[in-house]
Amino acid sequence: MRKLWLIRHGAVVGDAHDRYIGRTDLPMSHDGEASIERIAAFLRPEPLDLVLASDLARSRRTAEILVAGRHVPIRVLPALAEIDMGDWEGALRSDIAHQHPEAWTARGLDIVGFRPPGGESFADLAARVVPVLECLADWGTDLSVAIAGHAGVNRTLLCHLLGMPLEALFRIAQPHGAISLIEWHRGTPTVQLLGARCGET
Repeated sequence: MRKLWLIRHGAVVGDAHDRYIGRTDLPMSHDGEASIERIAAFLRPEPLDLVLASDLARSRRTAEILVAGRHVPIRVLPALAEIDMGDWEGALRSDIAHQHPEAWTARGLDIVGFRPPGGESFADLAARVVPVLECLADWGTDLSVAIAGHAGVNRTLLCHLLGMPLEALFRIAQPHGAISLIEWHRGTPTVQLLGARCGET
């Protein structure tokens, strides 16, 4: 690859900031779509060969906005879906902390290995998203690719690319509508943008 753009979908409908919505398939809000439209305008002068999306609506819609008016294919990969929070999906974080304090504490102590009931750990997430990078490397060295991603997915990929321990993933900012850019120089990935917001100062 030559360039990899990691783009987190825009804000979704509802109070997602306070809830676990990994696999909960919420659509983007009007403001969320507007933030992706600003990113699409920013990327318009850039060559783009492919956009990858997960099978969740907010990711697929992000990809559609990014390629609007361009002849750029979209490929949907379920492997890029956000982390599955299992029985915690849709629950308020404060409710989990109050109702399941032992599990809440256990997750804080082992953010990489802890699995909510019926869900995934971040180690599980890494095991399915990192191979996507390896596939991209096999497709060619001169590609410019965008991933219409999710916060957990993007953080996991950035940890891998930067050689950071996965335990540090929450040190990487990924607000809604964030854009990160990784460029390869002599086979080595270098982060040029990290969690930037288009049209904001």
